[in-house]
Amino acid sequence: MKKLFYTLAIAAFALMGVACNRTSEIKVMSYNIRLSSGTIEADSIYHWEHRKQASLELMHQEQPTVFGLQEACPDQMDYMVENLPEYGYIGVGRDDGKRKGEFMSIFYKKDEVELIDGGTFWLSQTPDQVTKGWDAACFRTCTWTILKKKDTGKKFVYLNTHLDHKGQEARKESIKLIVAKAEELTGGKLPVFITADFNSPTTNEIFKPMQEAMLDARVEAPVTDERGTLNCWGTTPPGVVIDHIFFRGAEAQKFEVLRDKDYGAPYVSDHYPVMLTAIL
Repeated sequence: MKKLFYTLAIAAFALMGVACNRTSEIKVMSYNIRLSSGTIEADSIYHWEHRKQASLELMHQEQPTVFGLQEACPDQMDYMVENLPEYGYIGVGRDDGKRKGEFMSIFYKKDEVELIDGGTFWLSQTPDQVTKGWDAACFRTCTWTILKKKDTGKKFVYLNTHLDHKGQEARKESIKLIVAKAEELTGGKLPVFITADFNSPTTNEIFKPMQEAMLDARVEAPVTDERGTLNCWGTTPPGVVIDHIFFRGAEAQKFEVLRDKDYGAPYVSDHYPVMLTAIL
């Protein structure tokens, strides 16, 4: 009987080891959805009403495991949540911590990923309060999550944010704050993904703390895409790159700027979404 018990115990531990060593694919997308209240698009074909179905088609075609939205207004959040029931989500309005202002939300595919924990902090000197930071023109937030892949049981951290479009000091200090939060959440052990409209190219010196702690998906992926991410409805020079994905603890497979695809509208936003496919 003892021998049988030990044999079964060894087999169980072996199976646990196999489970711990399993890997699976993950797709991480960053999508600046362009707020629905933008005055530039008020009477044009680029207004949210003409793009919202295309935003759903984007998700249906690309099937991201997780994705982060930037600039989502409450009505856009309601639309995405209602029409993407396969995804869970977390995020709050940046202007009051509830529903006022833009959301920097994280969506996760419920049949593939389990939400373990999550929340929002403000990019400011008082991140636990609804505050503007440094020289920022707007309230800015970062949504964070601890998630678990259901097929392997592996946990990972995912943060999504949008840096200020005017304040250089705010962008610089925000990156420091985000990196520090990522280190706190991972404990230096868990894989981590960070998506954002950073409103800066990675050649800017503000990225130094991020580049010291994380890998740039565009640079690291063996299959990559060098094209720009900001289009401004076709009026911006094609090489402007301000949307980035940083990561650590995964094996990058492919980085792509999601453009030149038919989602049902000329542009899904004034930014092209970007996506990293990796092995976790």
